[in-house]
Amino acid sequence: MTETPLTLVTPARDHLPAFVAALERGWSPDTTAGGEVTRQALLTRIAEEADAVLAGMDDPKGRAGDVRLPDGSMVPRLPGFTRWLWADGFCGSINFRWQAGTEALPPHCLGHVGYSVLPWERGKGHATAALGLLLPLAHGSGLRWIDLETDPANVASHRVIVANGGRLTGPITRPAAYGGGEGLMWRIAL
Repeated sequence: MTETPLTLVTPARDHLPAFVAALERGWSPDTTAGGEVTRQALLTRIAEEADAVLAGMDDPKGRAGDVRLPDGSMVPRLPGFTRWLWADGFCGSINFRWQAGTEALPPHCLGHVGYSVLPWERGKGHATAALGLLLPLAHGSGLRWIDLETDPANVASHRVIVANGGRLTGPITRPAAYGGGEGLMWRIAL
């Protein structure tokens, strides 16, 4: 059986059951230390207000309200959107955030792009394909480049970024809201 090529889909009701099933199985779109809290909060919010959750995942004006960081602090939401990775079903998510008119991000934002592939879907090239599909959308925001942050030990993510034209710009110290520690910053020209 040939696997269907990966596509990016806008979060919507018809795909929501697959997203919820992945959350119930223990996956979180949040790869930071707050992933479990995010997973539980998403399940609760979807049960209470699914349409608002979906609307917040496609928010190019940044109007969906403040964002809670892993340390519990609240910050203004940036314009952004999430797309779900889809190939014979839900495979994960990728999101893009920016500030209008500048490549700069506020200090609490670790990069323009974040992605998470379901553990049982890893090793199939989904993250590489998803980032490649996202780049034209990011280019449409008017940015000249995007930055991505990774854990120094996440070699798989390093390969995903390099495969999409990324280059390492150096080590960074993560903000206290994310527990501090070292990260690596990467840049992809658009």
